[in-house]
Amino acid sequence: QVQLVESGGGLVQAGGSLRLSCAASGRTSSSYAMGWFRQAPGKERAFIAAINWSGSSTDYADSVKGRFTISRDNAKNTVYLQMHSLKPEDSAVYYCAARTYYSSSSNFNDYDYWGQGTQVTVSK
Repeated sequence: QVQLVESGGGLVQAGGSLRLSCAASGRTSSSYAMGWFRQAPGKERAFIAAINWSGSSTDYADSVKGRFTISRDNAKNTVYLQMHSLKPEDSAVYYCAARTYYSSSSNFNDYDYWGQGTQVTVSK
């Protein structure tokens, strides 16, 4: 089992920045791909960003390209999501996910473990 705990969410004004962290524990492996998803009220969970096991490959949703950056520190078993130029439409619960495979995916069905989520609220 892998446990994932997100942190770093909060309330920020439009145009501001936040950095989310996802700490993994349990049966962790640096060979796992990791992803970030978000879910706003009344909407489906949506892909945001993903990173492969080594950090050499990343993928982003079009809506966050150029504003968000995913990274990982395998020595700390932690994945990060740096968010800049935040917009009100970025408000959602953000979830970290782990995939027991080397390469990343934008499909939430490909992920095996999920965190509880952290709320991000962007005010106008």
